[in-house]
Amino acid sequence: MNAKLSPRQAGDVLVRAIYSSISRGTESLVFKGEVPESQYQAMRAPFQEGEFPGPVKYGYSSVGKVQENEEGDDFEGRTVFCLYPHQDVYHVPASEVTLVPEDLPAGRAVLAASMETAVTIVWDARPVAGDRIVVIGAGVVGLLVAWLCRKVPGTTVTIVDINAERLSVAEALQVDFCTQPTEGDEADLVIHASGEPDGLRSGLTVAGMETTIIEASWYGSRSVSLPLGEDFHSRRLTLKSSQVGRVPPDRAPRWSRARRMKLALELLRAPELDVLITGESAFAELPVVLARLSAEPSAALCHRIRYPTP
Repeated sequence: MNAKLSPRQAGDVLVRAIYSSISRGTESLVFKGEVPESQYQAMRAPFQEGEFPGPVKYGYSSVGKVQENEEGDDFEGRTVFCLYPHQDVYHVPASEVTLVPEDLPAGRAVLAASMETAVTIVWDARPVAGDRIVVIGAGVVGLLVAWLCRKVPGTTVTIVDINAERLSVAEALQVDFCTQPTEGDEADLVIHASGEPDGLRSGLTVAGMETTIIEASWYGSRSVSLPLGEDFHSRRLTLKSSQVGRVPPDRAPRWSRARRMKLALELLRAPELDVLITGESAFAELPVVLARLSAEPSAALCHRIRYPTP
């Protein structure tokens, strides 16, 4: 829909979007009105317009080019990333944009919000050399987490997803893949990112003695039932949440959110990550695309939105 450009404030830059991307998990829940009332404030996008349950202008993965910057020429004409909703032109404080490295294509930079989430999950998970790691859920975030964990020396990383079509993507990222975890795998670390309760239950079965299971999925208003009887206590398992809204407490004294986002963009320089972009549509098609992705499961990973060139 058409919207008026917000008034320009001191310190704002004018950005013309090149691409944005759809976060299939979170944006599907928002589109279907499944954000629980208790989380209305926590789940606000940084520049969201409207209030939950809707209608809202949502989204948080925009890449564009700075058209005007009254505060100086540092950003003038540069490509930037911003946690802004799907919109073609917008004013935003210069402090809220991050320069995209010159050798990082704008089309890949739309993965920055997902990479920022993956970095936070890995910080919370703390993989160490030699760990046997199982990641459950081969969506964009799960695949990025597995890719990051694989870089820890000596680790063995397996990603699990019931969709066998994810095999080729995992192979491109040099990560082992299977459709069903093997009970008794005795994993040193389990990370769950499937968004489905069955995935989390599977995570409990592959965890070794005194293993930590990182829960990176968000279920919106759905309830989750877990088998916390059986041997959950005798194996002294730990279930730990991870959420990107804050920098983990042990890093907060040194890491700002801006520094974390800069790291996310630097990590996206790897060209093999292009395999995570599995679709693209014009901005004008966004309402139809969101409805389709929210209504039906598919093989899509990151679906990119393309904005018209003036």
